[in-house]
Amino acid sequence: MVGGAVVVRARVERRAPLRRVLVVIPTYNEADNVTSIVARVRAAAPEVDVLVADDASPDGTGVLADALAACDGQVHVLHRAGKEGLGAAYLAGFAWARERGYDAVVEMDADGSHAPEDLPRLLAAAADADVVIGSRWCRGARVVGWPLRRLLLSRCGNLYARMALGMPVTDATGGYRVYRLAVLDAVDLGSVCSQGYSFQVELSRLAHRAGARIVEVPITFSERQRGASKMSGLIVAEALWRVSVWAVQDRRTAWRRGLHGTGDGQVRWP
Repeated sequence: MVGGAVVVRARVERRAPLRRVLVVIPTYNEADNVTSIVARVRAAAPEVDVLVADDASPDGTGVLADALAACDGQVHVLHRAGKEGLGAAYLAGFAWARERGYDAVVEMDADGSHAPEDLPRLLAAAADADVVIGSRWCRGARVVGWPLRRLLLSRCGNLYARMALGMPVTDATGGYRVYRLAVLDAVDLGSVCSQGYSFQVELSRLAHRAGARIVEVPITFSERQRGASKMSGLIVAEALWRVSVWAVQDRRTAWRRGLHGTGDGQVRWP
């Protein structure tokens, strides 16, 4: 552990300073939360820009986001055609950031479960990392407001992903993250089709296979206070199914490459 951050995968290259950072906040029916979360981000990290990626929320979230953008040049809104899911919203946000020359993007939920006040610590850790995960399960982290069933589900799901995919990450499903654009450009984002928990696991897997340096920073995660959760049994089932499929694929690839003497099956990016 270095400065409160757990190093997951080491690299020795020096990284360029993060001069332009974009916080991507996907929204669907978050009218109760969008104003507060954007204000907290702007207060906690005044140097970053914010992109609200709204999936045509019928409750007026997009209208509220437009009002925020009209008053603050560092707040932007990406209006999407309809509800297409968390993964699609983030991929659209990544593309928006790439087109405008940002150095890094931050994933953050709109419901307040990811405290913007933790963002400076995540950005500090990103100075010497390719991916930073705001972890609920590494030493020093806390989860507030979850029932025992939810705690066990998350802990067991992350343990399964860690063991099945061989990733030394305690919170592969965590959605509070910093990605350097360089690592996103090095992986095949066009192949990503999962949503929810499995989207976060898939990006963790791709970054790990690419040899990225991943760091986990402990956070305090709080259950949402307003609005309805988007979590469902289908999202959990999708994550378990996809992790199992990826595990089989990775083992087949490693076996074939080992059989032919072609290495460990990991892709390295320069």
